[in-house]
Amino acid sequence: MSDSKAKIFYVEDDETLSFVTKDNLEINGYKVDHFLDGESAIKGFGPDYDICILDVMIPNKDGFEVAKEIRKINSEIPILFLTAKSLKEDKIAGLKLGADDYITKPFSIEELILKIEVFLKRKYIDIKSTNKVSIGKYEFDYNNLTLTINGNSESLTQKEADLLKMLAENKNQVIKRESILERIWGQNDYFLGRSMDVFISRLRKYFKADENIQIENVHGVGFRFVVKNN
Repeated sequence: MSDSKAKIFYVEDDETLSFVTKDNLEINGYKVDHFLDGESAIKGFGPDYDICILDVMIPNKDGFEVAKEIRKINSEIPILFLTAKSLKEDKIAGLKLGADDYITKPFSIEELILKIEVFLKRKYIDIKSTNKVSIGKYEFDYNNLTLTINGNSESLTQKEADLLKMLAENKNQVIKRESILERIWGQNDYFLGRSMDVFISRLRKYFKADENIQIENVHGVGFRFVVKNN
C-alpha cells in the first residue's frame, strides 16, 4: 500500500464494529488510531490527525465531551459524529459543538468513506490562486484562514473560511440555502442546515465592527451578503 491518504482519529466502544470499520478504512489507504472510550481518546488526541470520527455513546466521557476537548486544541479539524440516535436534538447539539457532520448507524463503509473524502477534498483544495480580499474594513485571507481589521486578526475554521469565501464571491446577491449546503456541507439536509445557521451567526459576530457589512436573511430563500462602499 502507498502512503496513507489521511490519519484518522476514531473513537468507538463497539469492538466488533470498530474492528471492521478500522480494517476497511486501512484497506482503503487510511491510517487509523482507534480509542474505546472518551478518556483515552482525549489523552490520545494530537496535532497530526486529519479528521475525527466520534461515536456519541461511549463510556468515560461521551462523544460530545470529546468533541469539546478536541475543539479546545484544534478548531479546524473536521469532526464526524457516529450516532445511533434519531433525535434531532442530539444531532443539532453535536453540530453546535463544532462537529461538521454526522452519520447514523447502521452505515456502510462506502457511505463513511464518501463523507471522509468530502472533508479531505476541502482540506487539500488548491487555493493558490486565491488572493487576499478586502471586505469593507476587513481583509480576508482565505489561504491563512484569517479575517483582519485594524491589525487584529480572527482565526477562522476551514468551514467558516469556505462559507465566507462563497458569500464574498456572491456579495450583494441572494444565495440560496441549498446552494450553500450542497457546496460547503456536501448535501442539502435539515440538520446540516441548522449547523449552517450556527456558522452564519459566527460570521455575523466577526463583522460587527463594520456597520456597512450585513448578512441578511432572505426569508424562505437564503442569505444576502451586503457590503456597502466596497
